[in-house]
Amino acid sequence: MGQLLTKTYFRTYHALLNNNVEDGLRQIREREWTVENFRFFTAVSVMSSSRIEGEEMEVDSYVKHKVLNIEYLPNLTEKPNDLYEAYEFARDNALTLPNFLESHSIATRHLLPESHRGAVRTGNMLIIEQRTQRVQYEAADATIVGAEFRRLWDELDALLQTELTTEEAFYYAALLHLVFVKVHPFNDGNGRTGRLLEKWFLSTLLGEKAWYIGSEHHYYHNLKDYYNNLARVGLFYSELNYEKGLPFLLMLPQSLVPTDTR
Repeated sequence: MGQLLTKTYFRTYHALLNNNVEDGLRQIREREWTVENFRFFTAVSVMSSSRIEGEEMEVDSYVKHKVLNIEYLPNLTEKPNDLYEAYEFARDNALTLPNFLESHSIATRHLLPESHRGAVRTGNMLIIEQRTQRVQYEAADATIVGAEFRRLWDELDALLQTELTTEEAFYYAALLHLVFVKVHPFNDGNGRTGRLLEKWFLSTLLGEKAWYIGSEHHYYHNLKDYYNNLARVGLFYSELNYEKGLPFLLMLPQSLVPTDTR
């Protein structure tokens, strides 16, 4: 049984990188670490991630809600606010399995019954693409999902103890995101917490200002590519080919290209 978070494809990934990751990250690190900046960039990230999941509120309206305290109807803000609180929790806590399960519990407060929050699913799962309502892929079978999630987390723990280059950190963060959503360990909330996990991993390795990276915003504005690249690796969990996921892995460093001058 091979590794889920394998380095096998890194050389090809590195050769295909079309932007300087160090330069992009340097520009992000030049931004001041303040409560106001975190609130702004996290509001953009949270609402972009929520839009991917079909939430109705526009990104700029949610930014006004979080930054300017403008009130909107609760049905528009409840689930994004839960996700925002999960990002705050992640910012303030180490990336461990118990903490990640807690972040899922927070993020799904208005999405899942309490018994399903932070709990590995017990049934099988088909993933439906929000835009087309078509089956996108079949997640790990219920008989193995717990073991696969545990295996993924063991490999993640080992990576966090490893000295990685910046390019390697981005490679593994995106691969973690991809593998996590393919395992799909929860009944719901996998997409939004998978994108949170990616950012949490980067901030753990590269520092707190990684929370300013606009990955979720980039995925939302390239949603067709995001879904198509997720689908490339295969329909059935037992037959996945992660080498075909290189276009997905390359989307994360592309999010470093500046789109905001704040």
